[in-house]
Amino acid sequence: MTTASSTSKTTITDTVRPDYTAIKTKQQATWNTGDYGRVGVTLQITGEQLCESMDMRSGQSVLDVAGGNGNVSLAAARRFCRVVSTDYVPSLLAQSRTRADADGLAIDYQEADAEDLPFSNAVFDNVVSTFGVMFAPDQAQAAAELLRVCKPGGKIGLANWTPTGFIGQIFKTVGGYVPPPPGLNSPAAWGTEPFLQEHFGTQVENIRATPRQYIFRYHSPAHWLDLFRSYYGPLVKAFEFLDEASGESLGQDILRLIGNLNQATDGTMVVPSEYLEIVIDR
Repeated sequence: MTTASSTSKTTITDTVRPDYTAIKTKQQATWNTGDYGRVGVTLQITGEQLCESMDMRSGQSVLDVAGGNGNVSLAAARRFCRVVSTDYVPSLLAQSRTRADADGLAIDYQEADAEDLPFSNAVFDNVVSTFGVMFAPDQAQAAAELLRVCKPGGKIGLANWTPTGFIGQIFKTVGGYVPPPPGLNSPAAWGTEPFLQEHFGTQVENIRATPRQYIFRYHSPAHWLDLFRSYYGPLVKAFEFLDEASGESLGQDILRLIGNLNQATDGTMVVPSEYLEIVIDR
């Protein structure tokens, strides 16, 4: 199994039990803030790559969990799969439906919680999520739901940011200003080998995890920051929470991080962000 290495702890401590219901309510409000589709649509290539790595076949059933604005849903539908796309934010499902209609793709949509999927056991050939299910607060429950609804012999496909990649470092930077709720594990834990082994290893036939790079290409570092603080819910909420001085400091820290990683020398932004592409044989 090939994955990015990490020393991050992947289990919730026994001493602090997060209030998952309250956290989830706040998360829904967060993802309803801004316009995630403005960011999500740029990640389309990751959904296409995941479908290829999973070797999806026409006619197979696909469940997209926490599908957002539909990147992997659309990719699977383009391969003539029977797709059900879910999310707990209706506005994101509406964006995905608009995209599917524009491309003439058939996708069924259903509002659903990744930790409590409204489907029977073992009904989907493929269960997928790109940068979606990793944000579920109760990580063990979300992983269990992916396993539950996937058929024996089926596949689970995921794309998750790693702790050491650009977006993983953004999470850490923002967390220094707006700490997560006590006891809550980082979403980037989903991009580590220990997490995959803990939550899937003993219940599946095989796990293939491949580190990949998504390249953020923007007009400039300032352009990236402006777009993300305007449309990406977690950053929108972080800057709303902070006072002016702290917000200015966070912005400068983010620009400094981008500057350290930027491969462009012409004033634009070309920043690789590592993610883990995971294909699990059920």
